[in-house]
Order: sequence, then C-alpha cells, then structure tokens
Amino acid sequence: MKAAAAAVVAAFARHDRDAYFDTFAPECTFLFYNAPALLADRAAYETEWDLWTKDGFHVLGCESSNGQVTMVSDTVGIFTHTVRTTLAEGEGSIVTGELETIVFALRDGRWLGVHEHLSSDPTYTFG
Repeated sequence: MKAAAAAVVAAFARHDRDAYFDTFAPECTFLFYNAPALLADRAAYETEWDLWTKDGFHVLGCESSNGQVTMVSDTVGIFTHTVRTTLAEGEGSIVTGELETIVFALRDGRWLGVHEHLSSDPTYTFG
C-alpha cells in the first residue's frame, strides 16, 4: 500500500492527470476543504479538475511528509500525511499546506483510493 500512496503523490506532483486518477477507484469519494461539496465519485472530481485546469490550475510540485500507513485489515488501509503543494496561479504561484487522508482498498490485486479527505493545515506557516 505504501507504493500506492507514493504513486498518488508522484502523479499529482507532476500534474499527470491520467496517472493520478488511475490511482482511485471509480466510486471513490473526495472531500476537500476548498470545494463547495463532497465529490461523490472519481468522475465528479475529474470534471472539477478539468474546470480548474481551464481556470489556470496546474500543479508545479507536491511534497509529502510525516506519512503514516495504518492497516485496518488485509484489504483496507489508511494513509495520512502532511502536504506542501505549489500551484500555478496567474503569472505566479501559490504554496499551500494541507493534511490529507486517503483510504485505500485492495481491488483485483491493486491498492486504489476509495476516499480522500483534504484539509488545511492550521500549523502551516507561509513564507
């Protein structure tokens, strides 16, 4: 499962849309502090991603730290970490500090995300 978590972060960090979404099950739900509502499945998030991209969204980098994997069973695990993401914004960039949890389930021999929760990191200092 650790490799699956690393694959999510790596694909996101290089803004590889297809590889990134391939790490999530079609029924995966997404709860983001910066989105107005729960994204009920991967297709909803893909639609949102495409809208963000049209508005200039582009991941320039993503650093993961403090990663922990907790196995709930042989087929379910939870990955938590702190994320520092650099995003394109207009002619510049913005850096965000966030806390992320991804629940993975083993499906047909692959670990796939089935729920992701992203929140702002209250301890992150910008600068």
